[in-house]
Amino acid sequence: MAAANIRAADSYRMGENMELDAIFAVVVGGTALSGGRFLLLGAFVGALLLQTLTTTMYNLGVPPAIAPVPKAVLILVVCLLQSEHARRWFGGLFKSGGRA
Repeated sequence: MAAANIRAADSYRMGENMELDAIFAVVVGGTALSGGRFLLLGAFVGALLLQTLTTTMYNLGVPPAIAPVPKAVLILVVCLLQSEHARRWFGGLFKSGGRA
């Protein structure tokens, strides 16, 4: 299966970026990189999202060398959204302030 993703039988590069996929599945599944609670169902949903993204990129003709870039960007966005500072900033953005 890994050989199909890189379109070659290259044993040297076979497992390259698999750690990025594992981090993607766990972070997008809701586990913070700083630690905390882990939900197996969340990691499963993250893995499904990862496979959907990967399959879509291959179907659109994105070269395998560029495929890790959108994954890394999504990991950064999710990590920023999980940070306390970002939550306070977004919380202040969407509060109505109790005005009617």
